[in-house]
Amino acid sequence: MGEDISEGRFTLEDYRRFANCLERETELLGHWLRSREEPGCSRPRLGFEIEAWLIDQDCQPLPGNEAFLEAFDHPMAALELAQFNVELNSSVFQTGTECFCMVLEELTETLRRARAAAEQIGGTLLMAGTLPTLLPEHLGLHHMSRRTRYQALNSAVLERRAQRPLRLEIEGREHLRHQHTDVMLEAAATSFQIHLETQPTVAHRVYNAALAASAPVLAASGNAPFLFGKLLWEESRIPLFEQAVEVGGFGDSARGPVRRVTFGSGYLRESILEAFEENRQHFPILLPSRLPENDATLAHLRLHNGTIWRWNRPILGIDPDGSFNLRIEHRSLPAGPTLEDMLANTALLLGLIEHLVSQAGNGHGALEFASARDNFYAAARYGLRSRLRWEDRQPQPARQLILQRLLPCAADGLDRLGIDGSERDHLLGIVSARVQSGQTGSIWQQRWVDRHGRDMKALTRAYRDWQGTGLPVHNWSL
Repeated sequence: MGEDISEGRFTLEDYRRFANCLERETELLGHWLRSREEPGCSRPRLGFEIEAWLIDQDCQPLPGNEAFLEAFDHPMAALELAQFNVELNSSVFQTGTECFCMVLEELTETLRRARAAAEQIGGTLLMAGTLPTLLPEHLGLHHMSRRTRYQALNSAVLERRAQRPLRLEIEGREHLRHQHTDVMLEAAATSFQIHLETQPTVAHRVYNAALAASAPVLAASGNAPFLFGKLLWEESRIPLFEQAVEVGGFGDSARGPVRRVTFGSGYLRESILEAFEENRQHFPILLPSRLPENDATLAHLRLHNGTIWRWNRPILGIDPDGSFNLRIEHRSLPAGPTLEDMLANTALLLGLIEHLVSQAGNGHGALEFASARDNFYAAARYGLRSRLRWEDRQPQPARQLILQRLLPCAADGLDRLGIDGSERDHLLGIVSARVQSGQTGSIWQQRWVDRHGRDMKALTRAYRDWQGTGLPVHNWSL
């Protein structure tokens, strides 16, 4: 959700002023991108965000993130929208030799500290795409984190919808229909977000490759089958989040094709600037904060971009020395089940993107955008049972596609990035074993319920205990 803002209410003059600044800063971004003609470093940097749950001893949401942050006492953690969610961040890592070993070492220590902090406030930390014990009554403004940005966003979304409630409808194994009067529905979905640095000259190709690679990685990574006690999609976070802040684009198109949470409207043709121009032209301003004008950090552009949640989102960041960095934030993967599972998903994604970018063309191979989009939603709904296209051939079973074609492609991409062979084989081996067994986090939860019954508290307790072992989910028993 980004940095906090100072205002909770805005005037028409605020919107006008912000729009002018946004137009000017989008133009300045174009100048900066065109000035970076050199390819830059061929080894990108990586960073991560883990959204996690605070739960009490009864496996219920624990609204204590401010007390958690005080106990954690480290800048690597931040508040999330709900008081029972926290965000754990990583350092920035250069891809190459021992990259994943260093990531695992740091995140393991971060989780150790986070779990100790959760225990200090009488709770436990849990990484899961959705929390099985979560109920609609947990998602009210009384559990919203105390940040002005969240309150302002809630007001802006409801104003844009003329105070109409948000409607959640997911047709999966079972049917969920629900109305909600605030944006707290978003807090029901927690993710593992991967930030991949890219250079301006190739950023549009990296973005396209991320779109093409999203579906098979998501199919192998599902971890959110239950929401409000209903069995829905393998990754129920996808339709949940897309409907949680649904205000659409201009012209009151909240139910139209332009959505704030989206897979995208198409591949980029020549520059990553096209995505930021689409932001300005097609998405109304939600948070016209009174930021300094003529700010060299392009603060208006970055704030507006932070209110448009593409599943693969281009990010303009600021390094400690004040220079810009450009990265793609991959948002579609769930938190959990374990660190090794999440890093294995990262290796698969990173390898596929690098492989695609190394090929001739615009980064997406021969896969049409419509096929990439259809793949994405099929993977979210059916997981490893989905049928996916690749290079626009006939759809084939996801498990077969991943094992026979995509894992070798990912290995090639990781080799190009200088990833150690031992790390490459270990992480892709986790993906291979998971796909061969058919046991993602989502499938394990469903199998557990099939054996033990729909006791969400007991399911959460068993999931928590297995997560504590650190074993990848394909090794979990029932």
